[in-house]
Amino acid sequence: QVQLQACGGGLVQAGGSLKLSCAASGIIFSIVNMGWYRQAPGKQREMVAVITSWGSTNYADSLKGRFTISRDDAKNTVHLQMNSLKPEDTGVYYCRALQVGSPDPYWGQGTKVTVSS
Repeated sequence: QVQLQACGGGLVQAGGSLKLSCAASGIIFSIVNMGWYRQAPGKQREMVAVITSWGSTNYADSLKGRFTISRDDAKNTVHLQMNSLKPEDTGVYYCRALQVGSPDPYWGQGTKVTVSS
């Protein structure tokens, strides 16, 4: 059974930083593309950042330069370093795993990030 356990969310002031982590189990992590998505109140879920199994990254245009995604295959973990946070970054952040060759992603339970002004 695939499980994605996200953590690291919380309340932070604007300009602050948070680091999210997502630990995966029940999946061959080395052949999994990982991603972070977020959903703000009243809005649709959107892609934040993705990292492929070979380490290639892609970010939402509005977040480039502030957020950094990374992965540790030895620990089956993906991280999202978020700097210079803004109130509009508030939302629930979800970890997603997509095994190479599979059409069906797995989702974590989400971790809430609140940025106060």
